[in-house]
Amino acid sequence: MIANAKAVAHGIRAMLYVSGESRNKKHPEKITRICDNFMPQGMDATGIWTEMKFASMNHPNIKNNVIRMEISPAMEHTENFTVDDWRQLWNDFAAAFDSQEIRDKDGYVVSPRTNVSGSKSSVWLHEESKSGIPHLHAIVCRVDEDGNINNDHAIHLRAQRAAEKVARQRGWTTAMRIHETNIPQVSDDCMEALRELDRWSWEGYTRKLAAKGYKLHLRKDKKDVIRGYVLCKGNTRFKASELGTGRNLTASRIRQTWEKLHPEQAQQSRPIHKPTAAPTPKPSVPNAAKQKQQPVIRQRNPVYEDYTDYKPNRLPTEFEHDGKTYKRYLPGKVLDFFNDEFDFRELANWQDLQNLAIAYFTLLVSPYGEVSSGGGGGSQSGLKWGRDPEEDEVEFARRCAREASHRLGIQKKLGMKRK
Repeated sequence: MIANAKAVAHGIRAMLYVSGESRNKKHPEKITRICDNFMPQGMDATGIWTEMKFASMNHPNIKNNVIRMEISPAMEHTENFTVDDWRQLWNDFAAAFDSQEIRDKDGYVVSPRTNVSGSKSSVWLHEESKSGIPHLHAIVCRVDEDGNINNDHAIHLRAQRAAEKVARQRGWTTAMRIHETNIPQVSDDCMEALRELDRWSWEGYTRKLAAKGYKLHLRKDKKDVIRGYVLCKGNTRFKASELGTGRNLTASRIRQTWEKLHPEQAQQSRPIHKPTAAPTPKPSVPNAAKQKQQPVIRQRNPVYEDYTDYKPNRLPTEFEHDGKTYKRYLPGKVLDFFNDEFDFRELANWQDLQNLAIAYFTLLVSPYGEVSSGGGGGSQSGLKWGRDPEEDEVEFARRCAREASHRLGIQKKLGMKRK
């Protein structure tokens, strides 16, 4: 079972989509109402949204005023489910979501428990139009019935952990276990795709994988250089770093892997280098002429971006550094990159790595020394830290992640603990 959660500002649009009243929903007949909690039953999307607005009217500064959730169990686990069974699954998931209390390394609570179970919510069952796979959609008010705000700190991780917990409680195969089980087959499919390629190209690799049911998403930098890729099959994503042996299927090594599989074609595709004549020795130059003043290489002035205030397309996030908790507003694409780069399913120290990388990205600290202005100026060392004028934000985030990895090291998880 997998799950996702995100705090959003477009509550009415989300509610229209979930209930099937949106014009963008092609098959409203495949939608079933499961339950409405702490509200009159049977209201339309506008009525439900009005109820949630009234509940949060004492907190006018909440921009993301609802939580949107999706819960997708494996089809074989729910083929005989009734509406009551789906309602119970929602209740179990909400309880598992609320049970999580996030603490720092010293044991202090940095993110208290939520109260989704005690908040207004509307839950609906959708079926995929092509595959028929059923999944739950829920819209939850950010303010519970006691007037407290449901915090959205690490909300996507709360959802993933809740899904894993409910799956274990019910004896279902967890999403993590399915993911790990599928990796060898996906790796074999990638190697087979490379064997079938007569000439190396990303386009050919993409076509061969598409024939096997995969979608390949390339990750490029500002100069259009491919830095990584992700394979998707259904709802499951596989990073290139997870596949193959010795990272031989990563973007930087995949061509070498293809060349080992096709040595003759690789030899033909390599450019032929003609021998060049030996360079003519230069005449000796007097020492005085050698000692010309060399040009001074100046460091570029980095771009210092302020992430302390909200701007459009930015999401709030909290992180810890040096025993203190900070709140910043980062671009959604940057948060997605950090979550993908430091995957909680793979790394034991993912949280420490993510915290340090965000501290570097927001200029709270510098790899070369403390930032003297507390997040807006240069570092105390002679080396400047910040986003290069030619870098976009994701490229700078990648550099921050690399520095955090060098500083803390990567600690792989040895495996899931069974309860």
